[in-house]
Amino acid sequence: MAGPVQQEMEQLLTSAFAPTRLEVINDSAKHSGHSGDDGSGESHFTIVIEAPAFADKSRLERQRMVNRALGDIPGERVHALSIQASAPTP
Repeated sequence: MAGPVQQEMEQLLTSAFAPTRLEVINDSAKHSGHSGDDGSGESHFTIVIEAPAFADKSRLERQRMVNRALGDIPGERVHALSIQASAPTP
C-alpha cells in the first residue's frame, strides 16, 4: 500500500502532466539504515513517467520539470529520487 508521500507524488505528477505512464516506486526498504533513511519508510523513490509534455525536452529539462511539480518533496521530505522521464513514442 502506498504511503502518504508516495500518494502525494502520484497526485502532483498526474495533475501536472496527465501522464500516459506513471510509476512511483518506493525503494526505501533497499536503503534501510543507510544515509538519508529517516525511518519513515518513504525516503527513496524511483519515478518512471511518460507524458507528452516531455516531447522535445532534454533529460535535464524533464528532470527539472518533475522536480518543480513535486515542490518541496525532493530534498526536503524525500532523500533520494531517481527520475526516468520520457515522451510517448508515436
